[in-house]
Amino acid sequence: MTVISWIILGLLAGALAKFLLPGRDPGGLVGTTVIGIAGAFIGGWISARWLDHPISKDFYDGATWAAAIGGALVLLIGYRLLFGNSRD
Repeated sequence: MTVISWIILGLLAGALAKFLLPGRDPGGLVGTTVIGIAGAFIGGWISARWLDHPISKDFYDGATWAAAIGGALVLLIGYRLLFGNSRD
């Protein structure tokens, strides 16, 4: 997969992470989108590095999607824990 497809995957993973964790985010839509993109990259890297599942060249691989969404969820939860009350 190219970097552009990872960015697209990250945008979709960020949207799915936001859907799975509804609520008010400190960064809003832009922050959640950036977290989704970063989560896709980090989830893919963790999957390839430590889970012994090389990243597929296919955009529709389920394990790649699961890694991207999982990475986005972890980053979104961490972001909410660190900056959750900053917009009160």
